[in-house]
Amino acid sequence: MTTVQELYLLPECLKTSFIQDECHTKSDFKFRNLIQHQIITKMKFNPAKAINDLQQFGEFGGVNPSITDSSTYTFMEGEIMEETFHGQMKGCFLYSRHWNPSNKYLADALAAMENTESAWITASGMAAITCSLLQLCNSGDHIITSVTTYGGTYAFLKNWLPKYNIEVSFVNITNLEEVKNAVQENTKVIYTESVTNPLLQVSNIPELAIIAHNCGAKLMVDNTFSPMIFSPANLGADLVVYSMTKFINGKNDCVAGAICGSGQFIDELSNVNTGTAMLLGPVLDPLRSSSILKNLNTLHIRMKQHSKNALFLAREFEKMGLSVIYPGLEKHPQHEIHLKTMNKEFGYGGILAVDFGTMEKAYEIMQKLQKENVGYLAVSLGYFRTLFSCSGHSTSSEIPLDVQKEMGLSEGLVRFSIGLDNDIEETFKTIKSCL
Repeated sequence: MTTVQELYLLPECLKTSFIQDECHTKSDFKFRNLIQHQIITKMKFNPAKAINDLQQFGEFGGVNPSITDSSTYTFMEGEIMEETFHGQMKGCFLYSRHWNPSNKYLADALAAMENTESAWITASGMAAITCSLLQLCNSGDHIITSVTTYGGTYAFLKNWLPKYNIEVSFVNITNLEEVKNAVQENTKVIYTESVTNPLLQVSNIPELAIIAHNCGAKLMVDNTFSPMIFSPANLGADLVVYSMTKFINGKNDCVAGAICGSGQFIDELSNVNTGTAMLLGPVLDPLRSSSILKNLNTLHIRMKQHSKNALFLAREFEKMGLSVIYPGLEKHPQHEIHLKTMNKEFGYGGILAVDFGTMEKAYEIMQKLQKENVGYLAVSLGYFRTLFSCSGHSTSSEIPLDVQKEMGLSEGLVRFSIGLDNDIEETFKTIKSCL
């Protein structure tokens, strides 16, 4: 059987005939439809164009959508208010914890970018992750997740969910057999990051989607590291979540998140009786939504520059003999998977990691880099300036040390979020002098 990834490499003239042949030989209609969806949609989809094709006007014809700073909305008839409250009236706004026009504009743009039916805006990336998982799972359910993941996500999965009798299995997400072996009768979700934090493993989204759907589970993908580079929904993911704090906003001036999925799921999230996003209340301020929406329209330019700069530095670091991790390097274990499933014009992303061996050496180097104005010793990523931090002692510190060692996270691993430097060659000269 040809793998989903191998199908992406077929010449265009062979794709249709292959699908037709598969239709005659496969009785699994879900698998057939998934293959059709993945190949045909992916070949035609451009996330930057999808955003550019949107027309969103302000209330008085403004080129930017109007910012609505009302917490509640007026109705001329009581019946319409009641219908809106119960989700039966579309196009009306009730209360800003539920929907507001500014958040809806941003949600529509994100859904366009991800090629999903709908989207929901949250006040943080963790709110997007936790609301989605709690909406999908009940007490007694089971989740499979990558052990290599953002520290806050790991803590929620490891420490918080078991209090509510939701079991979580941590696996090497790049080992598909290990993922398959972790499946249980009560598995409801396979959760991963497109590119894992901080070891930059690349998830095989199409194959993970097949595993999930074969056992009746949902595939949920955090695409924070790689917006526009990957379109997880086109590759078979059911839900795509973001910390918009990072690349999508790109300014490090706010905290925000997003959930992209089917219209049915977003309706369930916002249900006044059972919706986690509605009942837990992680609503984003409309002013911030408006600001992020404007920044979203430059995301394609920024991702290309982040990727260009990171690839240049990764190659130079490799020449120097440094222990560098970057999906754009041919030696990266999942380089081919990344190449086959990415939207190629946006590159391999702006994140790379370098293992300096010890924590002391990592701190010494980072402090020198900051002193020489290469960037800032700070957590987070996706900023226009380069940011660097020692992951095991910062954003992954929630993961126990023994687990860090087991997953290959060295105490001296430094994660770099490469900025938008116009002259990256000059930047590299400074970095080299520091090293």
